Amino acid sequence: MAPARLRDRLTWLFPFLVWLPKVRPEDLRADLVAALTGAVIVLPQGVAFATIAGMPPEYGLYAGMIPAIIAALFGSSRHLVSGPTTAASVVLFSSLSLLAVPGTPDYVSLALTLTFMVGVLELALGFARLGALVNFISHSVVVGFTAGAAFLIAAKQLKHFFGLEMDSSGHFHDILMAFGQHVIEINPSATAVAASTLLIGIAVKRWLPQVPYMIAAMLGGSLVALGLDAWLGAANTGIATVGALPASLPPLSAPISTFDQIKQLAPTALAVTLFALTEAVSIGRALAARGGYRIDGNQEFIGQGLSNIAGSFFSGYVATGSFNRSGVNFEAGARTPLAAVFAALLLMVIVLLVAPLASYLPTAAMAGVLFLVAWGLIDRKEIRHILTASKRETAVLAVTFFAALFLELEFAIFAGVLLSLVLYLERTSKPRIVTLAPDPRLPKHAFSSDPEVTQCPQLRFIRIDGSLFFGSVAHVERGFDLLRARHPNQKHLAILADGINFVDLQGGQALADEAKRRQREGGDLYLVNVKQGLWETLEACGCIEARGARNVFGGKEAAIHAIYQKLDQTVCATCEKQTFHECSGR
Repeated sequence: MAPARLRDRLTWLFPFLVWLPKVRPEDLRADLVAALTGAVIVLPQGVAFATIAGMPPEYGLYAGMIPAIIAALFGSSRHLVSGPTTAASVVLFSSLSLLAVPGTPDYVSLALTLTFMVGVLELALGFARLGALVNFISHSVVVGFTAGAAFLIAAKQLKHFFGLEMDSSGHFHDILMAFGQHVIEINPSATAVAASTLLIGIAVKRWLPQVPYMIAAMLGGSLVALGLDAWLGAANTGIATVGALPASLPPLSAPISTFDQIKQLAPTALAVTLFALTEAVSIGRALAARGGYRIDGNQEFIGQGLSNIAGSFFSGYVATGSFNRSGVNFEAGARTPLAAVFAALLLMVIVLLVAPLASYLPTAAMAGVLFLVAWGLIDRKEIRHILTASKRETAVLAVTFFAALFLELEFAIFAGVLLSLVLYLERTSKPRIVTLAPDPRLPKHAFSSDPEVTQCPQLRFIRIDGSLFFGSVAHVERGFDLLRARHPNQKHLAILADGINFVDLQGGQALADEAKRRQREGGDLYLVNVKQGLWETLEACGCIEARGARNVFGGKEAAIHAIYQKLDQTVCATCEKQTFHECSGR
């Protein structure tokens, strides 16, 4: 194998070989500073997201270790930080809680299996070069899904926020009904801790933005709980705590499950894969645009896939790109993917030092923090923009949002994507058909769509704005029929093909059929301004024969001059409309 080819193969398999040798000492210093900030941020988030996912708290921290390192080394973004996220955690909980009790060994085993399946799917899509697949998940689907997930997060934390013993599984309305049945059992002490945590987090985020508000909120809530326990007695307050986290590195795990469980997890794995990849690639593209570089979507698929496969063997559940941590990483001055690697390594050190202190962290304080997380997930500005800008996108947003609340979360993603595609196909299946004619009021008698412009009695010019494919053929044929019925004397039809980018076999046949109809009636069909690709497609499908080829023109002037010779000159002799220049020379 030639050295150049071998080098290309190695850099494709190990993309970090491209940028790692170029790292300078000043880059290392900047990455270490950014990594320290990132490691501190992920500590409360990891615990919070694991709680959302129904996993033991330490699994959220494990998901921010090995997976983050693998994704940084094998991805293409300089700033993307992978790990546990809210959306992935909510989908995991809503899907797996139907199969096993959250927090149990069986539940953890299912989560690890799902993580492995997601990683395999992501890796397969990356190797298949399907990086553009995430483009089919519209922005409105993402906004609607995350807003729905935010409401679910808040609803599922009601039991911890108010210190209740209630079932928080099920859909949004089920949780609210259960809360209503237990509302008289509210624990005032737990509620005070949760409310204090929430208020402290809001205050720090607003007035002390340089301080990590989630850490401040958790510390503040814990101090309030300690004060209440000291004042009223722990037995009287009934404030539950998270419990001490194991001060250890990620233990090895085995994502093994039965074939029946794999079949049950398959729809969820596909939904999580699509959403996780959309999240990662979207964040990566946004940060790359701000950083002045480009990312490779296929390489990101591979990096995310490898990170989840590795994570499933190192006690990590589904990881993807984190908007919060990636944004912090960028703003903190990270220059290379080493910042994410260093952050994961520092997190390991921090866990070994501070994990036992989690025994003082109240579950009510965690609930308060998750209320903050839920509020931050609702993109109110973008929702207002969608509601005012497009009825179609509003429908996609609404369907995804309400499906997330009242149906399964993975179905919400599929429903939003399906509706987006249906609306897109509905729009493209009805290309605009615009009638045009030379306008004497415009320079050089340019063509105009003004209905008051004089039309030639025998020749009509139209422009089709859209592709002619199997989905739009019926609409275009109805347009042709309508023109022949309303204007029977205009037997000649010239189509300005500037707006036609694509024609399939059925679309080409529709043009050929219309030409034959008009020829039988003494007229003909003409194509003007045909693009090279369109011409090649029509020729390949056999829709342009020798006679038809003479009816294809490169410009309007040549078309008018040639078509004028075919018009009924007896009609032209008595016509006073003088539509074309040729009319004045008869």
